Amino acid sequence: MFRNIALIAASALTLTAGGALAAGSEGHVEDVAFSFEGPFGKFDQFQLQRGLQVYTEVCSGCHGLKYVPIRTLSDEGGPGLPEDQVRAYAKQFTVTDKETGEDREAVPADNFPANTGAGAPDLSLMAKARAGFHGPYGTGINQLFRGMGGPEYIYSLLTGYTGEEKEEFGSYFYENKAFPGGWIAMAPPLSDDQVTYADGHPATVHHMAEDVAAFLMWAAEPKLMDRKSAGFVSVLFLILLSTLLYLTNKRIWAGVKGKQAHA
Repeated sequence: MFRNIALIAASALTLTAGGALAAGSEGHVEDVAFSFEGPFGKFDQFQLQRGLQVYTEVCSGCHGLKYVPIRTLSDEGGPGLPEDQVRAYAKQFTVTDKETGEDREAVPADNFPANTGAGAPDLSLMAKARAGFHGPYGTGINQLFRGMGGPEYIYSLLTGYTGEEKEEFGSYFYENKAFPGGWIAMAPPLSDDQVTYADGHPATVHHMAEDVAAFLMWAAEPKLMDRKSAGFVSVLFLILLSTLLYLTNKRIWAGVKGKQAHA
């Protein structure tokens, strides 16, 4: 019996060590101080608008956002575009009408179109999907204050290219410090001054990576701020309720405790 227990323990230690080695090979992810992190953080409206521009002019050539309604671009707490701009933005996309089966211009009620031509993954939930596997070291309360990890992964991936590349079986791979395994098939998508921001913000690779990572976090969690507000109100309510229950309990049993003390 004790031998079986020892074997099980040894196996568990082996698996743990193997998991640690695997985690170490996942790549280096930078910790970025995004405005929406922490219990009181909020999305930066202008950063989301810049991120939308980077996605539109660079990322949408290969990646889609098929789960994101275009109309949400005008929502409060998001990019906050005027409705006329959202309608004009939607017109650049072509979608297939569900009733007629014919192609037409998109309207705000439609979702961003899917883009599967390049075989690239959809980015609608990328920031949320990566949150459980990457991000700053630590979990629990540390993750609450330092960030979920998904936007950090996206930022690190976009800025992690070393400039080295190799060819294998007719395909090119590019060295990337953040990508698991160190080599990725996607060529560096960003370069300095690739876009021109309307607000005059510097369009360096690092700034564009931050902006589009923040936008993709909003795309994955558009109600993040609402949930934070609801959670804060709930915590205040629980604190108030706990205080009232404590004072009520103390008042009800004060007489009984006094009699026991005199007995």
